[in-house]
Amino acid sequence: FTVLFMYFTSVSTAQTTDCLQLREQCINAANGCKSVWNVVEDVCNISVLGNKCKAEDAIGCNRIIQVLADEYPEFKNCVCTTDDFCSITTLLGKQCSINKDHISMETKLQWSLSALSKQAYTANRTCLEMNKECVEDEVCNKQLSLYLKVCSVNKKCNMEECQAAIRFFYRNMPFEVAQMMTFCDCIQPDESCHRAKELLHGKPCAVTAVPPPSCLNVIHTCEENELCRKKYTIFWSKCWRHVTKKCYDEEACLETLIKGDMLCSATADCKAAYISNWGTMLRVECTCQNLPPAEQSLCKLFHHMLHSKSCFS
Repeated sequence: FTVLFMYFTSVSTAQTTDCLQLREQCINAANGCKSVWNVVEDVCNISVLGNKCKAEDAIGCNRIIQVLADEYPEFKNCVCTTDDFCSITTLLGKQCSINKDHISMETKLQWSLSALSKQAYTANRTCLEMNKECVEDEVCNKQLSLYLKVCSVNKKCNMEECQAAIRFFYRNMPFEVAQMMTFCDCIQPDESCHRAKELLHGKPCAVTAVPPPSCLNVIHTCEENELCRKKYTIFWSKCWRHVTKKCYDEEACLETLIKGDMLCSATADCKAAYISNWGTMLRVECTCQNLPPAEQSLCKLFHHMLHSKSCFS
């Protein structure tokens, strides 16, 4: 028994060391991993020096570690589901202290017990209503506060970091709640509602680039990023299946289509794929201005695919 105990202890220590080495590689990589790691630091309450953490929000900390592993699979061995704080100890080891009493309280605050999560999906909710209900809901407000902290307009915007926070925010929403937030809108000219909409949809930090890129550039940039390409492929297959069969990803074929041929499926899977695009290049506001005439039709088609909500109306 003693030999087995020593063996598992050594394995655990080695695994933690490997995970910490991956963290260093992540911070120094040029693939956007650092931006997700910065959100991990916020959620897991890691000190500026990066040598200690106090994971008061253990459940939230585990969730963002799961997001990290999903987006960067090299971390997959740093994630486990044994208990409420397994992933924290696997990734951060002894440097991370955990308040187990706090965990039991956190468990009670999970979405399954959230008042907001029990709401059935209703269309045409205003963004002001959704923002107000989220703020008044203890679980939603906690998620929203973290996202706003990362994407705050009071500090210099880091688009990639803010996008990572938005992915984490919408991933933690129950599907019904995420739908209402994603498809909320405002009746002109309600300024309070428009401010709430900007908050919920990541504007300006996560969606506004200066100057705005062309929609063609957005697609090409997305295809060069593994995470974005994966989400784009799912979005295409779930929402534009008939177009996929007709043209696949051949731009020459796509140019022959008109918006009348671009009817999306609007299924629950399609809505989930659309929501999953939040926090990626696919949600960055794009334009078709200043492009040569030969590229206009394809650009407008991509703009329609990425930003039109007509198929969900």
